Amino acid sequence: MKYIPGVDYFVYFDLLPYSVRGMVTTNNDGTFSIYLNKRYPLSVLQKTFRHEVKHIENDDFYNNLPIGIVEDL
Repeated sequence: MKYIPGVDYFVYFDLLPYSVRGMVTTNNDGTFSIYLNKRYPLSVLQKTFRHEVKHIENDDFYNNLPIGIVEDL
């Protein structure tokens, strides 16, 4: 896990559609929620977690780029 100074996030393991490994959302209080699909093995979820944290680090929620471009960055 990586610490991001000044940013709080919460991690949840939930049953998501199989096509979704994980996702991150913004919360009203400035924190983030990272959801990981517990249908996947831990090795996949570790990579997914790092991917979702990168979205937070890159401020992807606060730019106007289309999601397809954001995912390719």
